Amino acid sequence: MPLLARIKNHFRKSPAYAPPTEPPPSGLDKETILKKIAAVPFWWHYIELGHGVVTPGHQGGENNPGVSKKILDGINLPEDLSGKTVLDIGAFDGLFAFEAEKRGAARVLAIDNFNHLEKEGKHLERGFKPLQIAREILASKIEYKELDVMDISPASIGTFDVVLFLGVLYHLKNPFLALEKIASVTKELLIVESLCINKYNNEAVAWFFEKDEWKKDPTNWWGPNRKCIEAMTRAAGFKEVRCVSNFNGRISLHAFK
Repeated sequence: MPLLARIKNHFRKSPAYAPPTEPPPSGLDKETILKKIAAVPFWWHYIELGHGVVTPGHQGGENNPGVSKKILDGINLPEDLSGKTVLDIGAFDGLFAFEAEKRGAARVLAIDNFNHLEKEGKHLERGFKPLQIAREILASKIEYKELDVMDISPASIGTFDVVLFLGVLYHLKNPFLALEKIASVTKELLIVESLCINKYNNEAVAWFFEKDEWKKDPTNWWGPNRKCIEAMTRAAGFKEVRCVSNFNGRISLHAFK
């Protein structure tokens, strides 16, 4: 099915999900929005863009737009981020960055490293084009920068009140080093969402995947259990770590400085 047709029929398979029908802040009409979305061959997140339109994402499976609300509920993102600065690591097309802005954040920076897309298939367009299109439609002021998590530091990007590290940790060869880097730029709160293997829960254990043993995805390197993720996060420099969700192989943590 052509992408534009898929977008128009997007919600017929999800009757319980009802996206907002109000126009977006930019005032763009529905047909213009649909054409802009169709110009992008691949969207990862389901992003609400007004007029009942949601990007045709793939997170949680195709034709499953309600999954975004479930993820937001699971990470327990604070309802009020007024005046806060927010960093979204591994933002891709920006769902969580836009949500932080919607909740009042004074500044939001979205970063990602797109080198992995070259290995996963040419249909995944390199760069921030999806985010840029959503940003235009939403009249958003979020900032974006292509940057690897291993290159972040107070010198390179500054520090942030709230940092989002969602669906990234287990894709990294060196997740503990990444957490230390993240701790250096976090002033108040880090929210971590990750794959979690709920076994051997009396010990801090992580499984290493040499090839594509987990979900046939060669970008999955680690499968930590809850105790391991909590221990790594504390050891990286966070004084208190709270589990806010642990269900169906996914875990969300709030870590405080």
